[in-house]
Amino acid sequence: MNVPSTENTYLVSGMDCASCAQKIATGVERLDGVQSCTLTFTTGKLHVLGDVPRADVVRRVEDLGYEVLDPESGTSSHSNDTAEPTGFLAYMWRRTETRLAMLGLLFVLPGLIFHELMPGLEIHHVLIDILAIAAMLVAGYPVFQNAWRSLKINRDLDMNVLMSIAAIGAVLIGAYVEAAMVMVLFSLGELLEGYTANRARESIRGLMEVAPNRATVLRPCMDCAEHLGREGYVQGPCPYCGLEQQQITVEELKIGETIVVKPGERIPMDGLVHSGLSAVNQAPITGESQPINKSEGDSVFAGSINGFGTLDIVITHLAADNTISRLIAMVEEAQEKRAPTQRFVDRFARYYTPAVVLLAASVAIIPPLLSDQPLLVPTDPSQGWLYRALALLVVACPCALVISTPVSIISAISNGARNGVIFKGGAFVEALGQIRTIAFDKTGTLTRGQPAVLQVRAAACTAEAEENCNECDDLLALASALEQRSEHPLAHAIVAEAQNHGLHHQYGAAEQVTALAGQGVRGKINGRQVIIGSHKYFDRAIPHDAYCAELNGVDDQGYTTILISEDDRYLGYLALADEIRTNSRATIAKLKELDIERLVMLTGDNEKTARFIAEQAGIKEIRANCLPQDKVNAVNELAAQPGGVIMVGDGINDTPALATATVGVAIGHTAQAMETADVTLMGNDIHQLPFAIQLSRAAMRTIRFNVIFSIGIKMLFLLLILLGRGTLWMAVFADMGASLLVTIYGMRLLRHPKPTDSKSHN
Repeated sequence: MNVPSTENTYLVSGMDCASCAQKIATGVERLDGVQSCTLTFTTGKLHVLGDVPRADVVRRVEDLGYEVLDPESGTSSHSNDTAEPTGFLAYMWRRTETRLAMLGLLFVLPGLIFHELMPGLEIHHVLIDILAIAAMLVAGYPVFQNAWRSLKINRDLDMNVLMSIAAIGAVLIGAYVEAAMVMVLFSLGELLEGYTANRARESIRGLMEVAPNRATVLRPCMDCAEHLGREGYVQGPCPYCGLEQQQITVEELKIGETIVVKPGERIPMDGLVHSGLSAVNQAPITGESQPINKSEGDSVFAGSINGFGTLDIVITHLAADNTISRLIAMVEEAQEKRAPTQRFVDRFARYYTPAVVLLAASVAIIPPLLSDQPLLVPTDPSQGWLYRALALLVVACPCALVISTPVSIISAISNGARNGVIFKGGAFVEALGQIRTIAFDKTGTLTRGQPAVLQVRAAACTAEAEENCNECDDLLALASALEQRSEHPLAHAIVAEAQNHGLHHQYGAAEQVTALAGQGVRGKINGRQVIIGSHKYFDRAIPHDAYCAELNGVDDQGYTTILISEDDRYLGYLALADEIRTNSRATIAKLKELDIERLVMLTGDNEKTARFIAEQAGIKEIRANCLPQDKVNAVNELAAQPGGVIMVGDGINDTPALATATVGVAIGHTAQAMETADVTLMGNDIHQLPFAIQLSRAAMRTIRFNVIFSIGIKMLFLLLILLGRGTLWMAVFADMGASLLVTIYGMRLLRHPKPTDSKSHN
């Protein structure tokens, strides 16, 4: 019998670069019982699938020189130290490797001054060489230790092995100062690289600190000492005190309880406003630049900042399931999904390091064999081919190349999250900026998604003013009874209009209600078969020829007409219209400025209504009368073009089309939107889409620059070394310097680009 495998997650600390993550994953994967293992450098999360004891995994990680943290407290499995100090000095002092490197730097200073910086003084002393060897041993101890672990456990040639070979080789040929400088510079470079990468890795920390961990809740006074014994009161809720404000942690709150948020406070939980009026700053969640007015019945999000008024809020989600918690979980998951470029670079690096060792061996052996050039010059070790081979080992380390992509991707994802754009993975960061075709759903995306009934016309109506027509009122009441159980925006508009006229109780709710595949709905009211459907459906199913001219005239005005029948007898129509969002046209214009070549609107409305909305938005190409499958077919057709297609929708009705597109973009902060799409715009409209595309393009430019720079700097120093112009310590300086530069350059994406200061309108 097959025993199901379990997957466990561990939080690993102490990694300085992506190569560290690869080393740990390789080592853990060699344990008995492990089926697969992945470790993401940017999150520090180690996922292990298989039947393997936790203690074995922790021991293997520690054997490789790293720590496993308690995921709840963020502390080491064997210490009380916090995982990653935030300050540079604290980070530096906490690491034994850094303290040893600083001691090594002190030892090698005489040799650096007199042998490297001022060789013209010709000061040579055996003590300088002894101090240099001591510096190499002190600073290099952790490096030698990690090299041995890689060879023993992973049987792998990593950068620690390359540096160790170079340093030991330099000592053997008499280049003592340079051997020390290799280890000192490498250790200090690892420190700086680890610190900068740690900042990128923890860039999502700001989101975690958005929502407060305590709340003021209204709860009854329990076991009130003041009123015990009064009129038989013994214990439990006090009948005299009523509700009182209590300060508790958000984890103790329950759905349905009421919390009080005072002016200027952060809202601790998702909920609905029970009472109060205020303007709420939702920028930490949705990226909206302007406060949004909130009153009774409006939804609010954990992490938002309350404005001028006190709000009583009824909790709708637990702390672990509120908007900010889901957002953080999505961003952390996105950080773990590697982009195609990153996967390519990782595969390249796996073969690159062994190839470098073979190349270095060839550089040391072939020239002396084929010519009279020396392997080693005793009087000047830096002139022999062995020295050049050692320098080649140093400069060819893949650190800069391996880290060039993940730090850029994580920075872009974090920038987007802080500004209301949630990417579900690095692949979508890459893809979004390359696509030049965008398809938009209409209702709720380009428009407000809140249509209103503008006209009711019964076939039997003879009155000139429909307000005084009993037949029209009856038609509206009948339509409302059928639409009461529908979630479609048009249904909500019909029910709301009936309520405004006091007609919503004229008929009981319809029975046996069924949908007509995107074309309408049918049900029974008082035993009669009532159908509400599109003009297209009635053309095929219900006779209404005498009214077609009138209906076409209404359609020409850009309205959506829905027709009603009773027992296959045409009763009349309702005309509705949905307003375009105020920033849709400006957003479409911005997309055109970004060289988006093709903009298409997909809608189930008739062509005249679709054309009316498209012209207001600035879109020329439309696909009207689209059923859900028609939208999928249209997206498939557009996706076949070079670069693919972006589909933008509300994340609920457009799920099949979003899933079909090259990149699905959902608007809104609903659970459906966040779970459905590849990219979510939290601002509830499309004004963030140009920023998302700009961020994607900036990330790809950064990645291309980092990769080209990493390879270019290595090729340059490789040439210098082969020409005899490079030194060992220059090589390690170039390697670690390149790693730092690509890390810092990638981290620019944490702040740039920034979204334009456009106000969100619903």
